[in-house]
Amino acid sequence: MRRGTVTVLCLVQFVDVLVVTSATTAIPAILAGVGADASAAGPLATVYAMFFGGLLILGARLGDRYGHRRILLVGIAGFGAVSLLGAAAGLLGPAALAVVLVSRALQGAAAAISVPSALKLLLDAAPEGPARRRALAAWSATGAAAGASGFLVGGLLVQAAGWPAVFWFNVPLAAALFAGVASRVSRDQTSRDTRPLDIPGATLLILSVMAVIVGAALLESPGTRTAGVAGVAAGAGIAALLAWRLRTASHPLIPREAFASRPLRQGTGLSFANTATTSSSAVLAALYLQDELRIGPVGSGLTLMALSVAVVLTSATTGTVFARLAPHLLAALGLGTIAAGQFVLAATVGSWWGVLVGVAFMGAGLGLASVAATTIGATVPERLMGSASGILNTGAQVGTALGTAAIILVASLAGYLVAWLAAGVAAALTAGWCLLPRTRGTATPVSGPGSTGR
Repeated sequence: MRRGTVTVLCLVQFVDVLVVTSATTAIPAILAGVGADASAAGPLATVYAMFFGGLLILGARLGDRYGHRRILLVGIAGFGAVSLLGAAAGLLGPAALAVVLVSRALQGAAAAISVPSALKLLLDAAPEGPARRRALAAWSATGAAAGASGFLVGGLLVQAAGWPAVFWFNVPLAAALFAGVASRVSRDQTSRDTRPLDIPGATLLILSVMAVIVGAALLESPGTRTAGVAGVAAGAGIAALLAWRLRTASHPLIPREAFASRPLRQGTGLSFANTATTSSSAVLAALYLQDELRIGPVGSGLTLMALSVAVVLTSATTGTVFARLAPHLLAALGLGTIAAGQFVLAATVGSWWGVLVGVAFMGAGLGLASVAATTIGATVPERLMGSASGILNTGAQVGTALGTAAIILVASLAGYLVAWLAAGVAAALTAGWCLLPRTRGTATPVSGPGSTGR
């Protein structure tokens, strides 16, 4: 492994996640800058996630077929190019909003191509055991840190240089990432998958994920909840067609062996639960800080940085303090800590310090649970690693969309306290599931002498 390989690949994850929340903070400024009304806020908030979540598994399969390093470089280059397009949108008059939306969609597509290949290359670069555990901990920490710090970065960029800065900012980042991957990441040595791509399956997957994400976003507003229910239902129906396609196609988008893998299903379910409970609560906390406590975007971003700091700290301890814990036990501990953070938020409604402590607990739990989920999900043969990385990331994206919609819906109907209680109960129940003997099986510790990290 070349020196700096893991760092460069983790930075790919950092930049792709940072773009989500930094641009979300800039939405009011974008609307004002392009002369659009408030109805455009919803599409601006969801279009990146639609294309990112919908194309992740296809991105992983492209890496399997054409080489993950090559696909990663293509994704990074595309990401930088479409960021230039978004930055220039303000100069295009009436077409400005459409160009911004197209740019955000293409950014999501480029990220979907990049992230699964980056994770696959990271798993290849880190040998099984403590080294892989440390790499996965760094991957999890950078993603969570980027998600929370993006609120602050977006606020600072808009305040200093206007909304186009959230697009311009990505161009030098993409150039640096491209150079880093080209110089530090070795070509993947695994044999290429020469089977034809399952285009009908990919289309069904994209439509299913997009319908769920759009429907979930529509559920957040009282005036569009009927359409939101229809969107989620349509996504579920398309998912059923996808399941049929995966069982019957000669060369399915997701290899049948991966589709049938119990560890991969469990890891994906845990990834879903992790983001459904933490990302959703972080969004609700950001709204609460600004709408209820009247704290500005920068102050809110600084408060939510407690989540990032806690993720980094606990991710770094997974190989020392918790070296002898099996992955499912580590996941249970992490989700239990996430639940504790939710209960702190619920018990201290009305106080700034309660938000600070609550999100710090959530971050501490996420640092443990996300490493455990990826470790469990990556317990597949080497030839399935690419598909597994796409599936795990898709589970996390859908978890964010549905979890955020659910918690905002509960908050609008019953208040912040009940919403955070509901999220805490969901995290606690998932932690309990992790403790069931049937889920632990013969799992080995996450790290330690002779451990496989799986």
